[in-house]
Amino acid sequence: MEINKENITTRCATNEDLPVLGKFLQMLVEAERPFNPTLKDGEIFYYDLETLIADEQTTVLVLELNAEVVGCGYAQIRSAKVYERHERFGYLGFMFVKPEFRGKGLNSLLLNELKQWVLSNGITEVRLDVYHDNDAAVRAYEKVGFKKLLTTMRCDINDMN
Repeated sequence: MEINKENITTRCATNEDLPVLGKFLQMLVEAERPFNPTLKDGEIFYYDLETLIADEQTTVLVLELNAEVVGCGYAQIRSAKVYERHERFGYLGFMFVKPEFRGKGLNSLLLNELKQWVLSNGITEVRLDVYHDNDAAVRAYEKVGFKKLLTTMRCDINDMN
């Protein structure tokens, strides 16, 4: 499917978007299950989407194509650790594009919009979390300037000899 990016609209999410965002969240959870054996079965809600939409320190954006929401993501202003050089940073999360619209530059479009929102708040540091083994996502984020910083490791001690 060819997409003309001029037909893509980026806008702030509203509570009317909650049903579709809830579906996206479950699709995101299902996509991430292979990378995280600690996730519970069934529905999981990483985010309180209604609270994020209402939060003044957060912007939740949706991508629309012909009045259909096809992607989403949020940026949030967070306080840095006292030992870090900056006082605040932008954190990106809930990055999702419907599978049939992937590979067409929509994630980059969304990331750029979220980065601009962070920058408009006087902040130049942006972070996000991605599963180490999610090669496609890691490549997509590296393509728009992100670099690996920290790897979280885990061990199930029941499996130790």
